[in-house]
Amino acid sequence: MKLYNTLSKKVEEFDSISQDDPKQVNMYACGPTVYDYSHIGHLRKYVMDDVLVRVLRHLNYDVRHVQNITDVGHLVSDDDEGEDKMEKGARKYGQSAREIARKFEDYFFYSMDKMGILRPTLSCRATEHIQSQLEMVLDLEKKGFTYIIEGDGVYFDTSKLEKYGELSGYDPRNTPHESRMGEVAGKKNPTDFALWKFEKPGENRQMIWPSPWSARSFPGWHVECSAMSIEHLGPQIDIHTGGIDHIAVHHANEIAQSETFTGKKPFARFWVHHNFLRVDGEKMSKSLGNFYTIDDIIKRGFSPAALRLLFLSSHYRSEQNFTFHSLEASQTAFEKLLQAYLTIKKNHRDDADDQEDNRETEKFSKQFFAFVEDDLNTPEAVTVLWQVLKSDLSDRQKYFLLLEFDRVLGLGLISMSEKDLSSNNQEILSLEDLPDSLQKLFAEREAARSDKDFAKADQIRQEFAKVGYQLIDQAGSVLIKR
Repeated sequence: MKLYNTLSKKVEEFDSISQDDPKQVNMYACGPTVYDYSHIGHLRKYVMDDVLVRVLRHLNYDVRHVQNITDVGHLVSDDDEGEDKMEKGARKYGQSAREIARKFEDYFFYSMDKMGILRPTLSCRATEHIQSQLEMVLDLEKKGFTYIIEGDGVYFDTSKLEKYGELSGYDPRNTPHESRMGEVAGKKNPTDFALWKFEKPGENRQMIWPSPWSARSFPGWHVECSAMSIEHLGPQIDIHTGGIDHIAVHHANEIAQSETFTGKKPFARFWVHHNFLRVDGEKMSKSLGNFYTIDDIIKRGFSPAALRLLFLSSHYRSEQNFTFHSLEASQTAFEKLLQAYLTIKKNHRDDADDQEDNRETEKFSKQFFAFVEDDLNTPEAVTVLWQVLKSDLSDRQKYFLLLEFDRVLGLGLISMSEKDLSSNNQEILSLEDLPDSLQKLFAEREAARSDKDFAKADQIRQEFAKVGYQLIDQAGSVLIKR
């Protein structure tokens, strides 16, 4: 199997870092910061993590997959400034930080289950590993890699490392001092980062712990991943996954503190990073009205499996642009796939032939797995799936190939039935097909969208739903279904 390694900047043949058991794979995935609802951008990342785990297990690797839950310490700025996202979320929803942490952790796993994403071997919360994080910071302090900024926190001195920033190619000698975002007064170097933070006067944080440096303090965001990874997977891991937005800061800092703490390099053998999901060509944002959760997708009549199929149609290292038009096409494609599968499933026992030639079956199987084992090339793998359906293979051969492929793609075909075909059997209408009263209401909604009054626009959409119409917003247009 080959994977693109961000550390080496090239596609490499995968091999386990373990000398004792070459079939053991230890994989750490950056999990969610549970201060708000998980959205479809998160879902894309975890779908591709899921495919990676499925491919490795197909290759008979014993995958231990650890994923963290960030429930403290992640500041609004990823670079040690601003308010803790958990504290901000608590104010927004009028609950305690711990209450919203559990609420949105539950919603995260609900979303993962809807998308057919396998649960990690271990999910670990930052707040349940405070002692491990504290011990790591104390060790780094003892080794002389830290300094204290009065009233702020304990910082890691990156100037003491020769290759800090190697993951992103960052070189402080060739980078202006002011170009690194998030300058904190008192930092010795722009790349230095907080290991442990102190509560500031008047802050009145909910999530606080005593430490040798301050009676009211809390761990920095970066140290949690290192501490939990080392505690549960050991000093070195095979694969670390995350979004490309974490390469330059969060993951660079993980490498720095982990390798300094353990004395072993590399901290992670492979770094696998996922690209962004945009919505209608723009960054997802509640202020733009293009922030969608899995429930938003389901309420609009789409299957989570159709969304998963849409994600699989794009390579994980490529930026993907989500539109409801593309999801509509994916829904149609998925229903064709499901209908074909159910027909094949019904007929395949009557199609048994002990003498049938399996050379064509083996050819399709080899093609499919050659693609998924080549840096998770899911777009080409999905193409092979469609080729199987169009082929002259028997229903029996197609049935077992589809099951084999779906164990990697994770569309959940084996658990689906005729009832799963009903979600998209709706008529697409033009504006002129609507009654005059609804055409007027439609115009009011368009005016509200233009004024960015998304609350009113959503209210009108719900009024349409009450009389049997569905409005699906797309880039520059609205799809009307009944």
